[in-house]
Amino acid sequence: MRERADQLVLNYVSRAADAAHGVLRSEQRLDFARRLRARIEAEVGGSENPRTVAKVLDRFGDPAALVAREARRLTESAPEAPAGGSRAGLGPEGTRRFPAIRDDTAPAHPPRRPGQHRVSRPTSLGLPFAGLRRVAMSTANPMATGGRDARTVVKEHPRETAALVILVVAALLVPFGLPPLAIFPVPLVVWAAGTAVVLLSESWEVRDRFLGAGAPLLGYVVGGVLVGGLRVGAEPGLDTFMTAFWAVSGTMFMIGTGLGVVWLAYRLLDLD
Repeated sequence: MRERADQLVLNYVSRAADAAHGVLRSEQRLDFARRLRARIEAEVGGSENPRTVAKVLDRFGDPAALVAREARRLTESAPEAPAGGSRAGLGPEGTRRFPAIRDDTAPAHPPRRPGQHRVSRPTSLGLPFAGLRRVAMSTANPMATGGRDARTVVKEHPRETAALVILVVAALLVPFGLPPLAIFPVPLVVWAAGTAVVLLSESWEVRDRFLGAGAPLLGYVVGGVLVGGLRVGAEPGLDTFMTAFWAVSGTMFMIGTGLGVVWLAYRLLDLD
């Protein structure tokens, strides 16, 4: 996870350095990139969680905007040439020599203080799950999710994406009635493999890992009991109940898997 977090920082600083080409001189560009990375690492505070790093980078905003602000500071603080055509304060080609810059590269959106209310991103029509609408819009307009779409998530989180695919495969295997492995149904074995990957990932919060990975099993057990119990009707008895349970538990497992995968994918976009 540390390597992935470092890669996010490196990609962001590289984008800033690319944006600085033609705007800052080479030594200024190198100095700016060095100070920018140091400030990002200070804001991250040693965290190895890619989601935490992504949130910090989101507060810094567009790298090109930081470069433009840096260029303005350089221009405003550059000394004016004295009368008489003296070249004092000018570089070797007669261009303005840019002085050293104070180390004040700061996020475009400073972190909120404890107790400070969040007032940005009003929800559409006041709905608490308006973020889901933004997820749905991401494929058509990536800017709706801060530039993050499905392709970006797959590229940045290959292991987490593989885990979601494994969970989906586990659900799709249910209708085939494959012979069990030892005493375990094949869909359950596949689900266990996907669950292991989900639980070992640090891209999700612990609560989200257990909710997403546990939803299929919860649907299988709780959903099977509730729906199976309702289907028993006026014919009570353990045999009747078990027959109803086995008839619906597979379907409830598939429904639980779908809900869990949707939740994990939504949280992976990190829109909140």
